[in-house]
Amino acid sequence: MMKKLLGEILKEKGLINEARLQVALRHQQVTGQLLGDILIRLGFVSATDIAQCLAEQAGLEFIDIIKYPISEEALRVIPKSMAQRFNFIPIEYRNGRLLIGITNPGNVGAIDAVTRLTGNRPDVAVVDSESFHDVLERVYYFMENPVKERIEEIIVQLKGQETAPPGIVSALVELLITEGMRRKATDIHISSSYDSVDVFYRIDGILQHGFCIPKIAQIPMISRIKVLARLDITEQRLPQDGSFLFQFLDRSYEMRVSVLPTIYGENLVIRVLGFSGALLRLQNLGFQEGDIKKLKMLFSKPHGMIIVAGPTGSGKTTTIYAAMREINLLERNVLSIEDPVEYRMSFVRQVQVNERIGLDFVLAGKSFMRQDPDVIFLGEIRDEETAKIAIRASITGHLVLSTLHTNDAVTAVPRLVDLGVDRFLLSSSILGVIAQRLVRILCPRCKKEYIPDRQVLSELLSWTSDPRLQEEIKRTVRLYSSSGCDYCHNTGYSGRTAIGEVIIFDDEMRQMVAEAAPVSVMKERAKAKGTTFMKDDGIKKVLSGVTSIEELLRVVG
Repeated sequence: MMKKLLGEILKEKGLINEARLQVALRHQQVTGQLLGDILIRLGFVSATDIAQCLAEQAGLEFIDIIKYPISEEALRVIPKSMAQRFNFIPIEYRNGRLLIGITNPGNVGAIDAVTRLTGNRPDVAVVDSESFHDVLERVYYFMENPVKERIEEIIVQLKGQETAPPGIVSALVELLITEGMRRKATDIHISSSYDSVDVFYRIDGILQHGFCIPKIAQIPMISRIKVLARLDITEQRLPQDGSFLFQFLDRSYEMRVSVLPTIYGENLVIRVLGFSGALLRLQNLGFQEGDIKKLKMLFSKPHGMIIVAGPTGSGKTTTIYAAMREINLLERNVLSIEDPVEYRMSFVRQVQVNERIGLDFVLAGKSFMRQDPDVIFLGEIRDEETAKIAIRASITGHLVLSTLHTNDAVTAVPRLVDLGVDRFLLSSSILGVIAQRLVRILCPRCKKEYIPDRQVLSELLSWTSDPRLQEEIKRTVRLYSSSGCDYCHNTGYSGRTAIGEVIIFDDEMRQMVAEAAPVSVMKERAKAKGTTFMKDDGIKKVLSGVTSIEELLRVVG
């Protein structure tokens, strides 16, 4: 029986259509690259999509090595040079046999090499090509370079000294940032107190304490980072902002630096840009199946405005880009203005904000109208002028996507009105609002099952007015809580998922917008139309063991 071609499998799964396949084949004629690589480069599919289909085609297991814990025992058996030469990554031992990850199921050279070295034929899994090289370099680098231990050695050296040697300070700064790379932190905080300096890393949305450093290193460390970010090292009284590029394993990461004077000296925060990862599909974000259908319907509209609401770091841009993959980018001209451009997507004309030269959301939004757009993505509605540009574009035949900082979906309406948007125009243009937060996922390796008592269940019942959900809570016999292990760095959580609500603005809801109906009335109407609110979505994830009650409380209160 002949194996199905990759393109056929992708089409059967609904990942591509015939038009996109033909475009990829034309590119293949020009470049000579593998079809899978071209489909990834064009943004039609992700590397994970390709790897999963290749695994299915070959009858092998697929492993997401970005999330999977790589065993140091396995790494020590296989020299890095061999793994690089034969294009595989050692993952772990299973029942005495080494499991390796390959990107090409036909890579018999890797299997033969491991068999010769270990005396046993390895088990094989397929991993995605986009993550493979990065993960391979990272795991060997951190095994051979114990960054945390080196930082702790420098801290010991600094104790008791009157001044911090410049060479030590430079090394310490680089190591602290590298440790952030290891932990996949989105932010690094260097916070001064009366007699010490504390370093925190924000991981999965939570600050985690990293190191306590002697006070003598405070000013030299801040000065070193200021120099890198091209800031004024003599100015310690006013806030400053800057940026620099940090090279790590042949890849550049943009570091955005914010310095704030406090009573104990300057406080410094580094935002790490470049960890956005693979572009996801709507089905992988965490939304309920009914909400995914609503999102697909919204993003198929020819014109109008769609808002994604939530605080900073709630995954708004990720949701918009996942939804944009549902748009036919071969037939519709899509332009975006972002700060920063978090994902690079073929067939989307992306513009990066550059306020130093005056290129902001307003200027780009005005210029977009002369670029024959079908879809416009304004990264954020921050002020009255941006809001009015979005409204004007949406009522003149364009689909406008943007983000807004509000607590839930319905309050996006009064927020836009506060920004100066006319209620009548808003009611004519708004299609829907998606509100979301990110909750941490309980670590699959160490989460603990427990039997909830009546008080816990009563508290859950009080959080929702949905009768069906209340019945589900009453039938609950077990929940899960966090524990902590080496895999999750003893946090009890690994990764995040979205909880959200999607409100469609039909004729009745639009009439409410025009007539300035109270938020409470609009919420009741949305509920009557079957909207699942954010907290209810979170409760469902608690009941299914995805997250904990404590985590849900932390995020939505």
